Amino acid sequence: MPRLLKVQPHKSIEELEKLYRQSQDPIERTRCQILWLVAKGHKVEEVAEVTGYRGVSIYRIVRRYNQLGIDGLKDRRHQHQGPETLLSEIDQAFLWQALQEPPIDGGLWNGPKVAKWMSEDLERPIHPL
Repeated sequence: MPRLLKVQPHKSIEELEKLYRQSQDPIERTRCQILWLVAKGHKVEEVAEVTGYRGVSIYRIVRRYNQLGIDGLKDRRHQHQGPETLLSEIDQAFLWQALQEPPIDGGLWNGPKVAKWMSEDLERPIHPL
């Protein structure tokens, strides 16, 4: 028998519904919907069917909300800028210039040729994808 999920009263059921309906971010909106439905007493299986999320994810979302409150619902992927680029802005400008001319061996530029150019420019091996 599934464990009963309990939502901490950081926000009322009405406030959770309002957050769900007003959220502009689709991920945060679904997370608010999950909390709202669980707070209303819906079973995890019902919430999973409505939202398309798996039970494990629903438990994780509720646990994070219970620990962190409304901040636990934020989609932090938007804040992650990703890894630093391999080429500086100056190196990117040089690459752009190189791409304006045919490659040394003729033909067309492709991934392996760009990787070779980058390897020579950066003086370290760059694996062509």
